[in-house]
Amino acid sequence: MFADESKSEEWFTKVRWPDGVKCPVCESPEIKVRENRKPMPYWRGGCKEYFSVKSHSVMHRSKLPLRTWGMAVYLMVTHLRGISSMKLHRDLGVKQRTAWHLAHRIRRAYAVGAAGGRAQFRGPVEVDETAIGGLERNRHRNKRLSRWHEDLELRSTASGMTGKLIVAGVKDRCTNRISAAVVPNTGARTLHEFVTSRTAADAVVYTDDLASYRNLPRKHESVNHHVGEYVRGRAHTNGIESFWATLKRGYKGTYFKMSEKHLQRYVAEFAGMHNSRSVDTEEQMKRVVRGMHRRHLSYRRLVSG
Repeated sequence: MFADESKSEEWFTKVRWPDGVKCPVCESPEIKVRENRKPMPYWRGGCKEYFSVKSHSVMHRSKLPLRTWGMAVYLMVTHLRGISSMKLHRDLGVKQRTAWHLAHRIRRAYAVGAAGGRAQFRGPVEVDETAIGGLERNRHRNKRLSRWHEDLELRSTASGMTGKLIVAGVKDRCTNRISAAVVPNTGARTLHEFVTSRTAADAVVYTDDLASYRNLPRKHESVNHHVGEYVRGRAHTNGIESFWATLKRGYKGTYFKMSEKHLQRYVAEFAGMHNSRSVDTEEQMKRVVRGMHRRHLSYRRLVSG
């Protein structure tokens, strides 16, 4: 598949344009192939645009060979607990900074190509939230949040989440797909908006007993974890909690830290891997590549958040 640059370009081209090469700006198939491939292999006269398979995608203006991009996508979809930029740079033979940028661009493609995004799940669905970050007591004294700090309510309205980043998720039981996103807090307004934006109006929603889920504008059942109730008939959140376990294994065992400005891309990566479990490795890779279109992420933008 990626034996050399020519075969790599052929694979990426077929995945991006299965019906033939099109202009990445206007989607017109009326393009000219440049025999000398300079400055790029294709030309679209109407848009006055030279372009290649990398153009207007996460690979836009990348000097890395397509073979390197292909191997990076392969490594990321086959490491189910994630792959660090240190290992990626050693396996690909590039600088660590380059590997880090490369990985985040692929995660950005995951958000469209494989992750659930804002899918409208028909249900029944499971909804839950989790906290990402270290324990408050392990912070340096001058970085701890005061018990009555004004940011406390912004971070969370639930105990045990002080100072941590909150991720909410919904799992559709029929399709087994997951959509997850970083949310500012676990307040009722935030979680109600999260659920309603990702579920159909007639979907049945199962949650735990968090007070914020009360009066949810959906048919709703909950289980009370505080009294040891984890399953009651069809009501449980075991599926979405299993996804949290996978996400946290990646956090604790591979990445060790997920900063606030990059966390959503990590969440998209794990949601994408989960949603692609039923297909073979090459199809998983194709789904990521299909999500690369118009998803450019420059290094300057990445480090600035």
